[in-house]
Amino acid sequence: MKAICWMGPQNMQAREVPDPKILNQRDCIVKVTSTAICGSDLHLYNGFLPMMEPGDIMGHEFMGEVVEVGRDVKNLKVGDRVVVPFPIACGACEPCKAGATSLCENSNPNAYIAEKMLGHSPSGIFGYSHLTGGFAGGQAEYARVPFADFGPMVVPEGLTDDQVLFLTDILPTGYMGAEMCGIKPGDTVAVWGCGPVGQFAIASAYLLGAERVFAIDRFEYRLQRAREQAGAITINYEEVDSVPDVLLDLTAGRGPDHCIDAVGAEGHTHGVQYLHDRAKQMMRVQTDRPIALREAIHSCRNGGTVSVIGVYTGLIDKFPMNAVMNRSLTIKTGQCHVHRYMKPLLERIQKGEIDPTFVISHHMKLDEAPKGYKIFNDKLDNCEKIVLSA
Repeated sequence: MKAICWMGPQNMQAREVPDPKILNQRDCIVKVTSTAICGSDLHLYNGFLPMMEPGDIMGHEFMGEVVEVGRDVKNLKVGDRVVVPFPIACGACEPCKAGATSLCENSNPNAYIAEKMLGHSPSGIFGYSHLTGGFAGGQAEYARVPFADFGPMVVPEGLTDDQVLFLTDILPTGYMGAEMCGIKPGDTVAVWGCGPVGQFAIASAYLLGAERVFAIDRFEYRLQRAREQAGAITINYEEVDSVPDVLLDLTAGRGPDHCIDAVGAEGHTHGVQYLHDRAKQMMRVQTDRPIALREAIHSCRNGGTVSVIGVYTGLIDKFPMNAVMNRSLTIKTGQCHVHRYMKPLLERIQKGEIDPTFVISHHMKLDEAPKGYKIFNDKLDNCEKIVLSA
């Protein structure tokens, strides 16, 4: 089959690889009909996440048709159309029973490595390095899905791939980012990053009762989408001296009630701070540039909540713990527990409360993915979200 393989930093290739096979009787094989390039894939593309090996198949956002099932999979049948959550979860361990499926204790075969680096291991993840299991991803013609009796959700008739594809990751992630804030009617929210996850965090904040949502980015086409499609009040950080100062002015000196970091490891800003972070990164003193996180902490009102859904890959410097502690801030974060959100968000899509297709800017063929990665990474052609099809 054809698959998109990581062959080194900024080197994605469409290659012929062996078809996946059933390895466990709880597996299924899915013929992929739609997949997508995620912003977190760019961390792999740019070489910021360790334990990638040449030939690894990319992609953790995918859906398609079931073409084979293991004997123990009773909830699916050949021909079912399914969306597949990006965390691989067993459904039986304590975190899974509690709905925290991205913390599954049984799905990462390389848990011992993750434990050394992180203290404890998260779940396995499709196409996201050997740190999270080395599972082949879904940017391919076919994909093996472990624990298929728990993970994939059958798609109701009448919905297009574009409408439901993002239930695999970015829509639940944006929603969870807003939900973790504990938004009450009338609250103000600030979201750093107007990529797809940021767009969904903005839309979700309004769904949950926010009165105003501020969106921070530097690309006008993304800010325009945030204004026109998600309803945000936008701030171009390259046009202001200080984002925290602007947010103070917009909130009568109080600061937003809740701040969401939808940027993560590869934050950007202007001035000395960015140069400082970039230099430390190049010298391997730190792996990530936590620019959005620092600004979110300094901007948030006293006693507010900082929600972190942008992916971080390693170590950061100059974390303002003094502000967190002395100002009674709450920080909530995590890889999204996608399984928990798929059905409730599907119902919102069916009711017309949200149309996830507004983030799509490009449709491309699977073998065009190497070009798509460059377009997405370099912010060319007003690229917001690329959907790939076989």
